[in-house]
Amino acid sequence: MTETAGVNALERQAAAVLGELIEPGQLELYALVSQYGAYEALQRLCAGEGSEALVRTVRRNLHGSDPLQRGAALLVDGQRCGARLIVATDTEWPGRLVDLAALTVDDSGAAPPIALWVRGPGRLGEVCERSVAIVGARSATSYGTHCTVELAAGLAARNWTVISGAAYGIDGAAHRGALSAAGCTVAVLACGVDRAYPAGHTRLLESISQTGLVVSEWPPGSGPRQHRFLIRNRVIAALARAVVVTEAARRSGSRVTARRAQELGRHVMALPGPVTSAMSVGPHELLRDWEATLITDAADVIAVAGDLHEVLSPAGPAVVRGDVPPRDHAVLSPDSLSIVAALPGRSSLTVEQLAVTCALTPRQVRALLPELVMRGLAVEHSGGFGRKAAVRG
Repeated sequence: MTETAGVNALERQAAAVLGELIEPGQLELYALVSQYGAYEALQRLCAGEGSEALVRTVRRNLHGSDPLQRGAALLVDGQRCGARLIVATDTEWPGRLVDLAALTVDDSGAAPPIALWVRGPGRLGEVCERSVAIVGARSATSYGTHCTVELAAGLAARNWTVISGAAYGIDGAAHRGALSAAGCTVAVLACGVDRAYPAGHTRLLESISQTGLVVSEWPPGSGPRQHRFLIRNRVIAALARAVVVTEAARRSGSRVTARRAQELGRHVMALPGPVTSAMSVGPHELLRDWEATLITDAADVIAVAGDLHEVLSPAGPAVVRGDVPPRDHAVLSPDSLSIVAALPGRSSLTVEQLAVTCALTPRQVRALLPELVMRGLAVEHSGGFGRKAAVRG
């Protein structure tokens, strides 16, 4: 075992087999694992404790076998294909995934993952810290493919990770664009990380696993099923800072990913296309009806999703260091003043924490923070945002 020492073998075996027995995203399973840990949650379900539906599913899929032995076998299968299983207590775990818990108020099938299979050299939490998901149609046009490759390459060249789903069309173009710029890309699959799906992307997935990451909630050997693509879309939305739709039809799984991203408070962006193309309908509807941000290149994306020192003018870093004295608070809006009042002096708060404290949406907070930084009223550092005094030497 190479991950966090605090996760013992039984916990990891239980997490592995639970991912095989029960389809991911179920709130009841996530709640049990969060409260008791994977091992005790598994024991309780095997003993008949839990909802009738969940207990019946576990017993049916076990077929009388020993669950921990099956979990151990899955971990061996993972090692054989170069994959590892990570759980929420591992240092590699992406903290953004917990945001999915907020969606379960309206959708009990959108709970955070309890474990992820990861294949590749990177550390998932780190490579996703500065990441953008690019998604879109499988039946992409030459226009959409070209623009997606250019966009992904531009992001990768600026050390941004590109996340997508490894499907034909826009997904494949996004991964190839990132690889062409020698950047990092993450493929989130709806099958095991040892399965090349689609088969035409066998070499592409192998290339991704050598320099980036291939990720799945389903254990090695699991095949793709239609409903699993919608389940995995929530993970794509949660891992990234922003989601960009470059081409999509009116009814598309990419729109589901964009909706999830919007519900999570992530930035949603869309690339405009020819009005004569059916593949432009999805992005254009996002721009018109969902208030998505119109982008045309990597610089546009970073201007929205980047850290404040990337968004501001060349004088920005000096402002971030607090070189400009604060101006009169009277010119600030009530929402801006509430953010200033909530900023801690000796620590920091994330955008999401500030949103809760100030009764605003994360999108509103992100829109107001650049002005506060420019005025010297807020400072960005690794843990989030604080007052100017928090970073003075």
